[in-house]
Amino acid sequence: MSDTVLPSSDNPVPAPPHRRRPRYAGKNPRRFEEKYKERDPLRHAGTVAKVLASGKTPAGTHRPIMVAEILEVLAPRPGELAVDCTLGYGGHAREILARLTPGGRLLGLDADPIELPKTEARLRAAGFGPEVFKTVRSNFAGLPQALVAADLAGADCILADLGVSSMQLDDPSRGFSVKLDGPLDMRMNPQRGFPVSVLLEKSSIAALAKMFQENADEPRALELASALAGKTFATTRALAVAIRAAVPRLGKDDSELTVRRVFQALRIAVNDEFSALDMLLRHLPACLKPGGRVAILTFHSGEDRRVKKSFEAGWRDGIYAGIAREVIRPTPEEQRNNPRSSAAKLRWARKV
Repeated sequence: MSDTVLPSSDNPVPAPPHRRRPRYAGKNPRRFEEKYKERDPLRHAGTVAKVLASGKTPAGTHRPIMVAEILEVLAPRPGELAVDCTLGYGGHAREILARLTPGGRLLGLDADPIELPKTEARLRAAGFGPEVFKTVRSNFAGLPQALVAADLAGADCILADLGVSSMQLDDPSRGFSVKLDGPLDMRMNPQRGFPVSVLLEKSSIAALAKMFQENADEPRALELASALAGKTFATTRALAVAIRAAVPRLGKDDSELTVRRVFQALRIAVNDEFSALDMLLRHLPACLKPGGRVAILTFHSGEDRRVKKSFEAGWRDGIYAGIAREVIRPTPEEQRNNPRSSAAKLRWARKV
């Protein structure tokens, strides 16, 4: 005979334990994946709208800067070949592609092996197939090789946006973030070279001070280098704390500005960005068709100086028929709507 007790009014079946729906851990979640709902825009369209309305960039995305100005100077036309040397999130490329059809093509370069496949998928979903849009995993210094590999003699339009994409800045696992803790890396391509943590361990005071001066115009370069050179910092937060401790007399705003400058200088160094830019500028004329146009968007005085001098030299030597005489800046409205555009400077050149 079975010992099973059948349910009755005296022995009701116990209700299953109540399970709350998954929700954020606390009012202020610490994990990046939990904190930013806008990383899933299909589920949180309202949050995305609020972030945009506040003048911020939704995490995991990027807002292209000075789109109208870039389209005006590049003037892409149907049937032409364009190259986006820094594809990023694909915002500029999407607008350029729309103006190249029918018959035109765009080649997109990007060194980031994490973001490049996502951007390619995003633009494929927007209707740009392989017959009009191809990608190459390379930084902008590899432009000549990319054109040769694609059997292309030159481009009608070339764009290089030298800024770091918001997807990289906002993701703490990439090591660019000042706000969120993560491994001290900062490499555009994590599969090459060595991270910032190793760079700091290997750098002398003199080398680090020079780096801070040249890459970020840091006025306290020697003081900071003395505190950081040869030291071990595993995370972005540990480095930020050490930077603030090295300049204790600064107010909060100046202290945070110093942190950002040091992070910028280290990012430029670990990715060898200035050498890559010098190589791009040296090979640009050979990569442009006659009458071809180039636009370069910079975010640092060292970058802008290099572009300005290269374009001026090309104009004096008769390589360029026209260049930007004055730097083009984002409109006040764009700077209000997208504060990350504030440092941007645009210069252009047109080949004879």
